[in-house]
Amino acid sequence: MKKFQEFNMGNVKLLSGNILKSAKLVYKTYGKLNKKKSNVVILPTFYTGNHIRNEGFIGKNRALNPNKYFIISINMFGNSFSTSPSNASKSQHGHKFPEITMWDNIYCQHKLITEKLKIQRIALVTGWSMAGCQSYQWAAQYPNMVEAILPFCASSKTSIHNHVFLEGVKAALTADKNWKNGKYTKQPVEGLKAFGRVYAGWAFSQNFYREKLYKKIGYKNVKNLLDDWANDHAKNWDANDLLSKLKTWQLNDISSNPLYKDNYIKSLKSIKAKTILMPCDQDLYFRTEDNIYEKKFIKKVSLRPVSSAYGHCAANPGNDINFEKKLDKNIRELLD
Repeated sequence: MKKFQEFNMGNVKLLSGNILKSAKLVYKTYGKLNKKKSNVVILPTFYTGNHIRNEGFIGKNRALNPNKYFIISINMFGNSFSTSPSNASKSQHGHKFPEITMWDNIYCQHKLITEKLKIQRIALVTGWSMAGCQSYQWAAQYPNMVEAILPFCASSKTSIHNHVFLEGVKAALTADKNWKNGKYTKQPVEGLKAFGRVYAGWAFSQNFYREKLYKKIGYKNVKNLLDDWANDHAKNWDANDLLSKLKTWQLNDISSNPLYKDNYIKSLKSIKAKTILMPCDQDLYFRTEDNIYEKKFIKKVSLRPVSSAYGHCAANPGNDINFEKKLDKNIRELLD
């Protein structure tokens, strides 16, 4: 079996008007497409995710069962697999990489689904965090194509507070003297480590630390957790890639495009897909209040918050079995 597949699109015009040169999406499929092409599930990637990490949501004993569904795991732009600052053509490499929006990601994912895979209907788009944001974008951008969405720990528009949180981690990274406005010749390692350490304070809730739940996921103490987060970002990520996706996250707004012209309520009302919104009540940046507001305008919607001290990382596979069980139950409801 191939590790992954590539969809090469040539030059793509972005929402900003700029051109993404030699654009490609890297993706992997699981299961088989049925004769009616009615068993398609799209699973985009989250902020520090890729198709490999998405496999934590897939399995024979999970709701996303490859024996039943044709699951397409698509790497978003900027994640080091699909076109990113670190692998872009020379004229757009590194700090020269253009601004990418959710609209751009879904426009290109749509081309993959319809032009290469010849699929016209999607049974479900689901995902965690930025992947969940992409599920909203799919449903608003192509409302007649998507039958159901289940964004978990996500929102259809990045809140101001969420935006400010992201400015904080960005500032930690770019304070490194080796950052050089993105023109670095070697990775700004100390900045990447600082990015990871700051992020760790937001990814989990206050109660996670108060109750010492870090011990349940393999950390001896807080220092051990912070060191791991710091080293993970320093070893596994390119700084420009992280900040490219961070900008995409900040720009997340399903109404900020020619289709809805910044009419946010109209964009929510346009969603025809059956929708389950699944926030974590202790998520520190994708707040339940955002989903409560969305619920007022999405037609076929159910709001099902989950309580977990793991906060945003309640959704990370293996962290909170209760969240995992409820997620699978909700997915099965939408697909069965």
